[in-house]
Amino acid sequence: MKHTNTLICVVGPTAIGKTSLAIKLAKHFGSEIISADSRQFFKEMNIGTAVPSEDELTQAPHHFIQNKSIFENYNVGKYEVEALAILPELFQKNRVQILVGGSGLYVNAVTKGLDDFPEIDATVRNQINEEYNEKGITFLQEKLETLDPSYFNFIAVNNPQTLQNPQRMKRFVEVCLGTGKPYSSFLGKKSLQRKFNVIYLGIEAPREVIYKRINQRVDIMMANGLLEEVKNLIPYQSNNALQTVGYQELFAYFDGKCSIEEAIEQIKQNTRRFAKRQLTWFKKETDTLWVDYSEDLKSILHKMEQKLEEFNHVI
Repeated sequence: MKHTNTLICVVGPTAIGKTSLAIKLAKHFGSEIISADSRQFFKEMNIGTAVPSEDELTQAPHHFIQNKSIFENYNVGKYEVEALAILPELFQKNRVQILVGGSGLYVNAVTKGLDDFPEIDATVRNQINEEYNEKGITFLQEKLETLDPSYFNFIAVNNPQTLQNPQRMKRFVEVCLGTGKPYSSFLGKKSLQRKFNVIYLGIEAPREVIYKRINQRVDIMMANGLLEEVKNLIPYQSNNALQTVGYQELFAYFDGKCSIEEAIEQIKQNTRRFAKRQLTWFKKETDTLWVDYSEDLKSILHKMEQKLEEFNHVI
């Protein structure tokens, strides 16, 4: 079925330049930008999540940037509902809109829909966070292996790095505990047909370039006051939103578990691992048009216009 509206999804690893390209596309098409970066939703997390600067935010209208609080129970299901609610309004203004972010699950929530997971009680989530903070990632791994051995084995074979991802592992365990059913029992829902076209535009670069950009970004964050930002959040460090790279490592420093130099190096290392996972996720989307991070804007726009013409757009 043909649709007249198109959502361009700018994806790729962290620090690759997604925000910059999304703004350029939005200015070219007269579009607005929907963020699909799950860390940038929270207003208390500014420096460590690399939210767009004030100058960038003024160049194109943005949505879902620091619009929530870490004290809210916000998840991908709620994001899906809110993003799909705003898209028709944006498409009335312009038939081309931009979505940008490195959170693959949040991108898929908008473009394809989610598997149907029930709401989990906050007390379950808080208990898991507390036990994780006390016992570490091993607790989550052992819990998932007990509660859903088939899914644990699937991850171990097909995506072993996920076993070291606290956010993902806590989600698996909380669904098991909160529902009394294996996480895998909720998987497999068919993708929904959206009433708009989707173009996946991926940005890539050689690994050494990505790693260099990540290291530079972390140094800039520290220079801009990340340490002070994390210090102010210490009372809330068990909060679900704060179980993420750039915050956990500095909480460990404040807890006396490592030196500041070790914490910074851990942030860089864990961010590099995160970038690798992002690429693995996005590379699974076979329809993605991949461009080099240094590719000329004119060339990228030409490719986008060709794609749009396939959907019978008149640019």
